[in-house]
Amino acid sequence: MDLGLQNKIVLVTGGSKGIGRAIAKAFHDEGANVVVTARGKEELDEAAHEIGAFAIPADLTKPDERAGVVRQVVEKFGTIDILINNVGGSNGGAILDTDVRLFEVAMDMNLYPAIDLSKQVVSLMKDKGTGNIINISSIYGREAGGKPTYNAAKAALISFTKALADEAIPYGIRVNGVAPGSILHPTGNWQKRLEENPDKIKQFVESEIPAGRFGTVEEIANVVVFLASEKASWVVGATLNVDGGQSRSNF
Repeated sequence: MDLGLQNKIVLVTGGSKGIGRAIAKAFHDEGANVVVTARGKEELDEAAHEIGAFAIPADLTKPDERAGVVRQVVEKFGTIDILINNVGGSNGGAILDTDVRLFEVAMDMNLYPAIDLSKQVVSLMKDKGTGNIINISSIYGREAGGKPTYNAAKAALISFTKALADEAIPYGIRVNGVAPGSILHPTGNWQKRLEENPDKIKQFVESEIPAGRFGTVEEIANVVVFLASEKASWVVGATLNVDGGQSRSNF
């Protein structure tokens, strides 16, 4: 299917590995001009070379570096058509054992970069009357399951997605989200857990994922490129679960 994404300028945060890397590749395969940004320069450069993307190393927890990324993309390509807010991470443990500062750190990693970068690119997109922003959250933003710091940040991201979508759509800018379930890839936490205790993880898959297996990064990426295309022109403010039935929520 031709998704009409040729020559679009796409910025993918957290694009050096895992889901972000797969999203960047999917856009490149659709003929888009892709920019990836992440903190680790060596891994980022390797990913960009493999994909055929332009790399901008940055620590997106820092406001000045976020602004620098947007500035560099605009200097090179003239605009940003599609923003994928994928950067994030988890920390802490049980709520009663976790210092409140770690909740703040989780917001710094998962929420504030998405808010700041979205505000910056909306100002570019408004002039054109078109654009797409897609926020990568988690099914655990809708229900308990992951680390509480991570859950809280992703829940806030899902709420932010709907709020910004309603503000942005009058300007022709669509904002949506994707909430992945448990995804297996070489650099992810599930791979580490699988290596440490394969029997326990096998039991988890059997009891928690109706589809009977982990998802792949490509399955997330396929949904993201669809949402960014005009094939999804009437999808506004939605966060789609992509989880093989894992989520217990019915929305």
